[in-house]
Parts: sequence; structure tokens; C-alpha cells
Amino acid sequence: MLVRAATREYRTWVADSRNWEFYRPRAGDIIISTYPKCGTTWMQQIVRLLLTLSTEAVSLPRASPRLDRRSLDPIDCMLQAFEAQHGRRSLKSHLPLDGLPLFHHVKYIHVARDGRDACLSYFNHCSRFSKAALAGLDGVGLSDPKISAPFPRPSASPTEFFHRWLTESAIASQKDGHPFLSFFEFEQTFWSNQTLPNLLMVHYADLKADLPGEMRRVAEFLEVSVPSSIWPDLVNAATFESMRANGNVLLSGLNEMFEGGGKSFFDRGVNGRWRAIFSSNDLQIYNDKLQSHLGSEGARWIASGSISQAAEE
Repeated sequence: MLVRAATREYRTWVADSRNWEFYRPRAGDIIISTYPKCGTTWMQQIVRLLLTLSTEAVSLPRASPRLDRRSLDPIDCMLQAFEAQHGRRSLKSHLPLDGLPLFHHVKYIHVARDGRDACLSYFNHCSRFSKAALAGLDGVGLSDPKISAPFPRPSASPTEFFHRWLTESAIASQKDGHPFLSFFEFEQTFWSNQTLPNLLMVHYADLKADLPGEMRRVAEFLEVSVPSSIWPDLVNAATFESMRANGNVLLSGLNEMFEGGGKSFFDRGVNGRWRAIFSSNDLQIYNDKLQSHLGSEGARWIASGSISQAAEE
């Protein structure tokens, strides 16, 4: 049953929330929605491992497609393949919660990350787009009257990229987030709805600190029973090292998008590198915006999750 339709439309070079109007849910479906570079692929792999109890590497874009991904190709092919799946299904999204339809019989998982780490990873991500990928993004932007522009090339340095991300917007109704959506508004939509019974809030730092424990929490939320004998294999298949080694298989549908293929998609997976890069003025802007949108408790959670990361600091 539909609890509510999406209350806001989002259209950028890489996202179109209108595609969710074609989604026909099944009981037990899972929607993984995160800001870019906050652990989306990681959670897709975790969910797939828990649902299938198999460590075989498969293409995640095919197993867990992203409906709101912009493309010059019609969405029909993706939907047909998704509808043909048997058993429980999962979908990926890079939309705020107000851009998604809410169904009571669908489970939602949100993974958050320190925005400073996410932005630095997003800089690396955008810098690795292939010429073919950039041409496709240009075509999407120029064909959409709400955008009417080619995809903006990334700044020459992560410092400049972070400043633009904090002070410029890709859509008229927001004040930051360039070249995507506002990180602060994005996280606010999930933080303010954290008590929803079918929403699980996960943090990137917690996944790094206690992957087995967080996987068990996800399994409990999904009501999945996993034999203890295969837990070590499932956890190992969800480690950064294992996923990076299988990058060209896990991201086979995106190999042409990045220089170096799927393996280059997995950068380093570490936190805190922004400390030696971003300016103190921009870091103050970041902290002020985070406090304004999420309050002190929400800002603390975004910064460190539930588990202290003192060892990394």
C-alpha cells in the first residue's frame, strides 16, 4: 500500500525522480538510498549477499538497478529486467526521501557518511568519468529543458570542488550540492524520518568499524536468517578489498563509464583525508550548514556514526 507519493521532483544530469512513477512494488522489496559515495555499492553488495546467501560476484547494476539514473535510453528495458527477477528484489537510489514514494510493505535502507569524506570521494568519482560517459551526460543535460546545459567538468582541485559543492547549486531550489543535490537537505529528509518502522539508518563509519555487526543488523531488519557456517564467507565478500578485486564484475554495467573500469570506481574507502585538503573557512561553512539542517545530534551522527572513530582521528 502506498503511504505517500514523492513530494518533490529532482532532475540533474545523473538523476531523475520521475522514473519512480513507473515502479510497481512487491512485498519485501528493498530500496537502498544514499547520497553519492556514501556506501551505496557496499550496501547493495551486503543486501545481495544476505538475500542470496551466495558469495558469487555478480553485476550489481543488473541485480540491484537504479531507477532514478539518468540515461538517453528508455527506462523500459531496465524495468522489464527488474520485473523478471524472482524472489526478493533490491533497488538503488540517489534521491532524498521526499523524492521517493513510500510504501508500507517496502523496506528502505539509508547509508550516511561524513559529508567531507563523501565530497572528496565524489571529486575522485567525477574526475574519472570516461569521455563516453561525459558525452552521455552532456546529452542528457542538453535534452532536458530544466537543465539545458552540458555536464559541468570537475574543478581542477578537490579544494575548489568542495567550495563549489558548499556554495553553488545544480538546481534552482537549492543553495549547494553542485554538481548534484544538496547533501544537507538530502540527509535532513532521512534524519527527520528516522523513526519510520521500515527505514534502517546505517553509517559508513560503523560499517568500517564493525562490518560483521552491521551486517547482522541489516539481516535482522530484512528478517533474513543466515546459517552461522557461512557468515565468515559473506562478511569477507563484503569487505572493501574483496569488492575492489571483483570490481569489473560487480560494476560490469558501469565499466565504460570510468577510466580504468569498475576497479577504479572503488577509490580508497578511507575517512579523514579531507583534513589536509579543505580550507578552514570552507570547513566552517560545512559545519554551520550541517548544524542548521540536522541539529547537534544529527550533525554528530553524520560526523561519526554510532561507533567512536577516535582511532582514525
